Amino acid sequence: MSQMQATHAEVRAIDRGSWAGRAAAFLYGILAYVVFFVAVLYAIGFVGGFIVPKTIDSGVAAPALRAVIVNLLLMSLFAVQHSVMARKGFKQWLTRFIPKSIERSTYVLLASLVLLLLFWQWQPLPATVWQIEDRPLAMIVTAVSHVGWLIVFTSTFLINHFELFGLHQVANNLSGRPMPAPRFRTPLYYQFVRHPIYLGFIIAFWAAPVMTVGHLLFAAVTTAYILVGIALEERDLVDQFGEDYRRYRKRVSMLVPWRRSG
Repeated sequence: MSQMQATHAEVRAIDRGSWAGRAAAFLYGILAYVVFFVAVLYAIGFVGGFIVPKTIDSGVAAPALRAVIVNLLLMSLFAVQHSVMARKGFKQWLTRFIPKSIERSTYVLLASLVLLLLFWQWQPLPATVWQIEDRPLAMIVTAVSHVGWLIVFTSTFLINHFELFGLHQVANNLSGRPMPAPRFRTPLYYQFVRHPIYLGFIIAFWAAPVMTVGHLLFAAVTTAYILVGIALEERDLVDQFGEDYRRYRKRVSMLVPWRRSG
């Protein structure tokens, strides 16, 4: 038996084999989800500038050019990891070496770790671009940012939160049940925009009563990445759902509610 054949056999053995192997995969999925949950909660405080020890504007400011380069590299690392590992070809390659049941958990874990690295190494650029002095208006803008995060979280539950973050896969693997075939659904927010999760992120990042240069860089680059990510994701969705998704794309706007297409 060749080394590659042995690898395939090991992957199948873990996915289909012993209870211990399936339990290990389940615990791995739980670990990945916990790391993700910590990263997302930290992200809310990081962007909003509250509770967490290091925010987007805190820390010792480095020279501006150095800070911009470091921050762009950090965001590029996240974008490359997030985009490459989401592609079908990469998933097929990865599951030659790891069980299919933990492929999504591995993606979630690595994305979360890269995100935590970004928070840790982010270089503040504290110069102010705008600042809302009126306290009631500033509170309204902050509330709008929180609404953005609420849209993000609720959108994940509308489709399948636990499948999106890998828990469904490892739970089904533990119980010996196959994953159900994907179905094309457009619940609630998805009747108004095709990508409410991304819309929520954009709202959360841009609705800031105090916008610094560092925050602006973060919001602008992540928004650009979101637009690129949507193009890649929609290509995959058309491949997966065919004419159903093409009709949906013609009928529903990409990010702006109540526009017919975009």
